[in-house]
Amino acid sequence: MNAMQGILDFWAAYRSTLAFAIVNSFLALSTYAVLSAGILSFATVTYAAFGGFLGARLVLATGFDPMLTLPAAALAGAVLSYLVALIFLRLESHWMALASLALILITRVIVINIPVVTGGVNGMSVPLPVSLELLAVLIALAALVFWRLSVSWYGIAAQSVREDTAVASSLGIAPRKIQTIAFVISGAVGGLGGMLLAGALQFISPDTYFVNIAFTMIAGVVLGGSYHWTGVIIGAAVFTALPVIAQAIVPEFQDVANGIVLLLIMIFLPRGLVDPRAIRLRKNFQIPVAQAINDPSTFKAGVVK
Repeated sequence: MNAMQGILDFWAAYRSTLAFAIVNSFLALSTYAVLSAGILSFATVTYAAFGGFLGARLVLATGFDPMLTLPAAALAGAVLSYLVALIFLRLESHWMALASLALILITRVIVINIPVVTGGVNGMSVPLPVSLELLAVLIALAALVFWRLSVSWYGIAAQSVREDTAVASSLGIAPRKIQTIAFVISGAVGGLGGMLLAGALQFISPDTYFVNIAFTMIAGVVLGGSYHWTGVIIGAAVFTALPVIAQAIVPEFQDVANGIVLLLIMIFLPRGLVDPRAIRLRKNFQIPVAQAINDPSTFKAGVVK
């Protein structure tokens, strides 16, 4: 009985943490979508703001069920990202990253100066209750979509573009087309994530969609691994849970503990918690070693055939 009560207390205490971990996963996946095509962009913050404020205003103005406005937020983010891609893809990679940071600042100015839609500097309350069960279903669907993309022609083409655009072009792949698709995917996921964040917080303001989100999503991608979508989800969850765990264990040194853990991961796992290349190398190494153990004749001059 005590064990069951302990489980219930633990669930009640960390339920909101899990909800924010899922929301942050959407924002990190939005960043990963363009990074998988070789683009470093922080424009997810803008897509999230667009989707969040638009979805919240639709619910407040029409009284629609929040579930009905989720597709609208995703579509709004996708349309905006396509327009952004038309401009950003004309820039070199480093200028594109700087332009996306400037876009975050522009977004903040716009949000502050259209109080009729956003509430201005005072923000706005958002009656968008988002259950943990709904978030779990949505992240499962997002995982399914990213898995299908990773094994599709688009996923293979995006990986080629990320590695070398010149080689990709020589293989008949259009890098600009692939990167435009990556922007649209990023915008749809970012817009959806922005509305889910509004529902999780129940309040949004200009500070909600600002540089702190950019840091969160980049940290999640780097921490989990930028070479596979599963790493991004895991990284976002770990980055979200880490401050809560540190607060519970060492509240006096919470920030120090967070920094030490992140540094250790980056030093000993520079490619993130999920590294497909390391997994493949480990698998390819284990097969000949197992064969050599079962059949010593496979050794020749101390080298496995």
